[in-house]
Amino acid sequence: MSQATPTRTQAERADQTRTRILEAAVREFSEKGLAGARTEQIAEAAGVNKALLYYYFAGKEALYAAALEDVAQRVVAKSMEGMNGECSAGEQVMHFALNHFDRIHSQQAFQSLMQQEMMRMHRGEENALTPIVEKVFRPMMMVLRDQFVEGKRTGELIDADEWQIMYAALGANVFYFLSAPTMGMMTGTNLLERSAMEFRRKAAMEYLGMAIFTDRQHGAEVAARVLASSPMPASGEFKFRKFEVKGK
Repeated sequence: MSQATPTRTQAERADQTRTRILEAAVREFSEKGLAGARTEQIAEAAGVNKALLYYYFAGKEALYAAALEDVAQRVVAKSMEGMNGECSAGEQVMHFALNHFDRIHSQQAFQSLMQQEMMRMHRGEENALTPIVEKVFRPMMMVLRDQFVEGKRTGELIDADEWQIMYAALGANVFYFLSAPTMGMMTGTNLLERSAMEFRRKAAMEYLGMAIFTDRQHGAEVAARVLASSPMPASGEFKFRKFEVKGK
């Protein structure tokens, strides 16, 4: 006797259950890390029993890898939204850089997971990031690199190494958030307060407009246009997890 094919409703319910588990896992792993996270807490937060959790995922490590890949794919999809053929290559780069700043600010769970995995990579430990780099991040970065190449070809962007332009466009965002506690101590300013981040976000775009465009006036106009079209997300302030900043 042949096995009955699941109805669409059953398939949808299964997808919804898996999604709830992954969302709960992202929160738990981002807050407590792989070692500290508990599958019992994930199952409870997802509204399922532990046996059902293991029905979908073979074990804690498999769930962790699936959660990291799921959130990475969603973040990449969001990052690519501003990159379309209607804009020049330079403007697409600016959209990506601004989205990158906003992602660090608003996607705290993803940032926490990424920092955990990069620390594991630096220690030479087995990690879940390597396959995701190949499957998710490399295609995205190749698209961005192609925009740099196209911008240089048309003369819109300066004739510099495309990877160096990428470091300049994205690296400053990472450094701002990582150095904010220390820089805040030196300046007596809370650099993670929303108004401070809004100021830095605007300054970063204006700087890129002057730095990577051959025509600074054009670069300034692009920066203004991109900022006007993409208000800063109204999410909570960025906070550092205990495992992210040693000695805090």
